[in-house]
Amino acid sequence: MSLVLQISDTHFGTEQRPMIEALGRLARQQRPDVLVLSGDITQRARPAQFRAARAFVDRLGAPVLAVPGNHDIPLFDLWTRLRRPYARYSAAFGAELEPVHRSPDLMVVCVNTTRPWRHKHGEISARQVDRVARLLEGAEPAQLRIVVVHQPVAVTRMEDVSNRLRGHAAALDRWAEAGVDLIMGGHIHLPYVMPLQDLARPLWAVQAGTAVSSRVREGVPNSVNLLRWGADSAPGCCRIEQWDYSADVRAFLLAQVTAVRPARGRIKQQPLAAARNRQDPRGLAH
Repeated sequence: MSLVLQISDTHFGTEQRPMIEALGRLARQQRPDVLVLSGDITQRARPAQFRAARAFVDRLGAPVLAVPGNHDIPLFDLWTRLRRPYARYSAAFGAELEPVHRSPDLMVVCVNTTRPWRHKHGEISARQVDRVARLLEGAEPAQLRIVVVHQPVAVTRMEDVSNRLRGHAAALDRWAEAGVDLIMGGHIHLPYVMPLQDLARPLWAVQAGTAVSSRVREGVPNSVNLLRWGADSAPGCCRIEQWDYSADVRAFLLAQVTAVRPARGRIKQQPLAAARNRQDPRGLAH
């Protein structure tokens, strides 16, 4: 069995002590095999914020897979932003910006979607799309195949359309053919699990809310995701759990469970026209 804890948009510098302590308790109780940090680890990419974030995740007791978010590149220090944009991130989380995790039943491929010349929007290049596809094509049949980005590949609200990852359509086409099951993201501080239609195989966008930051959306609590694949879930089923922070009990509580059944074996490819038409004219995934 593999248990993945997804934490996103911690925005260290705006972290809240009760959520920090509650998340530590949740991690000790659940004992995840892998910790995924899907970007915006800090608020302003300051060295002290990165040090605080690193110290926190080290206490969670699981191997860390991280990708930078737009907040993890210095905003006001323009020299550093343009010449050494990932120096502070790398000092805390390593020089590899696109790490890969493999285990007998899990493959997690991380993609750096930030760009120093962009303020907040993310993009993905053709080279990155191809790299990820090649890794996915080499996955074992038993492995749950996860891609981690920062900006979402699909959204549920009109207000978030502008926040979608630039180049997401081509990436979804190629990665679906290559065998991806789930695409994890953050950025918009809104948790949901969303099926993506009219692709070569079934796959889902798994979005996480902000884990420990005060920068929550109105009416949306702090939250994290737990993914169970293997012994703790039905055969062939991935159990995706959303855990919301409750101020009343100062703990993360199970709020919602989504069970998805990734396809296995070869899937008949959809016509390209169908893939291109998977979004409605407003840019929202069906």
